[in-house]
Amino acid sequence: MTWSFTDSPAVFRAEAGGHLTAEAARNTAVLTLMDTAARLGWWAEGDGRVTGVLVVPPSGAPSLGAMTDEAARALAPAGLLGDERQPTVVRGETAAVEAYAEATGRRWAPTTRMRLFRLGELTPQDPAPGGRARLATEADVPLVAVWTAEFAVAMGYEPAEDYTGFLTERISEERLWLWEAPDGRPVSMAAVSRTIEGQARVHLVHTPPAERRRGYAAGVTEAVSRAARDAGAAQVLLFTDLANPTSNALYQRLGYRPVTDHLSVAFTG
Repeated sequence: MTWSFTDSPAVFRAEAGGHLTAEAARNTAVLTLMDTAARLGWWAEGDGRVTGVLVVPPSGAPSLGAMTDEAARALAPAGLLGDERQPTVVRGETAAVEAYAEATGRRWAPTTRMRLFRLGELTPQDPAPGGRARLATEADVPLVAVWTAEFAVAMGYEPAEDYTGFLTERISEERLWLWEAPDGRPVSMAAVSRTIEGQARVHLVHTPPAERRRGYAAGVTEAVSRAARDAGAAQVLLFTDLANPTSNALYQRLGYRPVTDHLSVAFTG
């Protein structure tokens, strides 16, 4: 039983493709990050079966995919970053992250607890919010860039200096949606990842504080979820912050059901 590592997405797919496909929902973060990853890893059992994967994005914050506790503990001596450095942040399924963190012997503390949801039967909000959904256009970039920075801060991340490329990519691929109020003002947004191994993940759901409690987030989330399904995604996923009971309740009303819990930890020593 051993961990192997590569910086080649093609090699990673060839070695771990079966596990990625079989556990597409649980490996959603790995699947959406692997093509731009700095490092990719897979855990093989004695019989050659791959039962664990991870991705290290250029930011250097590793994300652990579906894996056993044994595989997670074995990462401590194997080294996540491939050199003498130690990660300051690690994310992934709660059990795996906790097993890894304990095995390192370093001091650590949880920072964010998330829950992964999968869409069952999409249930429109009743009554429906006023307004309508529409695809974002390039003219919307200045506004949604401000919202994206607000979203990053709300999630505990340092906002980027420029989101133009990030947003333009989603707009050009028709993956960013807005909700317009009855007077035509954009009041909420949501995006969806590319569909990989049959799964797509809703993200970037944000409504400015002044526009909340009017159902706009539900409206745009329903629209982007339906668009993902119509585009062929067999599984439509999203993450929620467990510290936000409002969003957790909202997504369940729309038909999302829990899959597994995730944890981010920061190492303090």
